[in-house]
Amino acid sequence: MPKGFAEGESDEQLNNALRAAWERELRAAQLYRMLGDQQADTRRRELFHKLAAAEEDHARRFQKQLEARGASVRTDAPKPGLLDRLVIRYLGTNAALRRMEAAEERNIAFFAGQSTVIAADAEAQRLFREVEAEEQAHAHLLQNITPAATPHSQLEAMLKREKWHVSTGSWIGDAIYGVNDGLGAVFGIVSGMAGYTGGSHQVVVAGLFGMLASALSMGSGAYLATKSEREVYEAEIAREQREIHEDPEHESEELALIYQIKGFSKEEAEHMARTIAAQPELFLKTMASEELGLSQRHFPNPWVALASATLSTALGAAIPVLPFFFTSGMPAVIASAVISTAAHFAVGAAKSLVTARSWVASGTEMTVVGVLEAAITYGLGLLFHPPGLAP
Repeated sequence: MPKGFAEGESDEQLNNALRAAWERELRAAQLYRMLGDQQADTRRRELFHKLAAAEEDHARRFQKQLEARGASVRTDAPKPGLLDRLVIRYLGTNAALRRMEAAEERNIAFFAGQSTVIAADAEAQRLFREVEAEEQAHAHLLQNITPAATPHSQLEAMLKREKWHVSTGSWIGDAIYGVNDGLGAVFGIVSGMAGYTGGSHQVVVAGLFGMLASALSMGSGAYLATKSEREVYEAEIAREQREIHEDPEHESEELALIYQIKGFSKEEAEHMARTIAAQPELFLKTMASEELGLSQRHFPNPWVALASATLSTALGAAIPVLPFFFTSGMPAVIASAVISTAAHFAVGAAKSLVTARSWVASGTEMTVVGVLEAAITYGLGLLFHPPGLAP
């Protein structure tokens, strides 16, 4: 019997671990199958369906263990979380793969963490180890998956690899961060003014102006940043294209030297450079990536970025102010604190759409930060509260 467990307790601990593993595998299988159904490419669709079948096989093996031990198993198959289904449906394959890669890593950690619980059962221990090894293979596959295509498109996929890591779901990610910034900034303003005035109508005025300033600042910042990023990228590409046009031999030599620095022999590097230089569009993309460190990107529309950042920031900033339209004084302060704290958790959880973190951890983290911010500003407001100031 594992150390630390009373007689009979270890059996129940092991059964619970087996049930948890069974549920994880079935949820993963359904997500892989949903993702596969959305793929236009036959190879990728078959790959995700094979991963789904592997997860279903894991689930069957865990279920068989439970039945052999006389333990009960749910009759209804567990469903994937709503958040995961929304990511697959609306944010696309890349965002879904990032979340599933993180889920595979969590599964590996889960299986590794059951060593104490399963120590007394050799068969269960063997099963957990086998599944852990297969989950590691799945995680590695998700990290390296690329579309089936010709060498030309495979090289393009390599040049776009940076996009795999930094893509945040386009305007959806920007909107989430806009709500985050607006909520955090105005919650601090409202808390400080509430402490300073005791919750008078001045809180509404300060909150509304804070909302307006935050929304305009975020919107204009998003517009200028997106526009500037596109302009810098286009200017660098234009310069590189001009250099290729004016002296293609020199640029080909540069590319060959870059490949030699990376470890290829002189002959291999020159052959690769000549092959790439024979395809003008590919040559430009390769030089942009290798020489300038730029990867091909799809830049968002600056006007869309402006609208998304402005509206989302205004939405987040409006939340702490709302109670002061219906009441005043301490009831309004308390109501504002409650709904703002809940909103902090909701926005933090929503951030997991683009960060692939646990939604509970992300929501809790943002809630703690928001509460600390409000406590500090409220305390400063009380500290500087003028004696005799009427609400």
